[in-house]
Amino acid sequence: MRPFREHTGIVAPLDRSSVDTDQIIPKQFLKRIERSGYGEFLFYDWRYTGDGKPQADFVLNQQPYAKASILVAGKNFGCGSSREHAAWALSDFGFRVIIAPSFADIFATNAGNNGLLLVTLPEDQITSLLDRTQRTPGYQLHVSLLERTVRDDQGFCHGFPIDEFRRTCLLEGLDEIGLTLKLEPEITAYENRLANRGW
Repeated sequence: MRPFREHTGIVAPLDRSSVDTDQIIPKQFLKRIERSGYGEFLFYDWRYTGDGKPQADFVLNQQPYAKASILVAGKNFGCGSSREHAAWALSDFGFRVIIAPSFADIFATNAGNNGLLLVTLPEDQITSLLDRTQRTPGYQLHVSLLERTVRDDQGFCHGFPIDEFRRTCLLEGLDEIGLTLKLEPEITAYENRLANRGW
């Protein structure tokens, strides 16, 4: 997992609440077993018409949002089924940060395990960011996990809370496997003690 410390990127506004995982990555694209290759299907039913043509009015089909790496959305982002593919699709598209008033619990865990930083801000701050994004083409934010802040170059600056364990994992680039491997010396020592006892 790539460590996350600080990131500056173009912001895409998605002014919708309760965006569920079936909208993030529809079920017909869940057949692959790799974590890569899902980005082209992100928000597929919103990005494309029934015959596969891009919907011109959907934000990610517009410039400069097609190159966005930060997504600002409404509350309860990532609700619905527990599919980890939703986090894979967002990451594969190029998103590093999702900012919303709240996130579904299982999605939040999956996102963290895949190096996506979820930033929770009050609804009035989300409204302000959505407005700034829509008024300023190519609007960018700087997100610092080190300082726990989101800021722009126009005076917006807001801190955000994050669980210290999740913060450490993101800073060090540790998923669940990485956490286990970090304890390899202790695990090996324990196994050796068991072997010496004849267990």
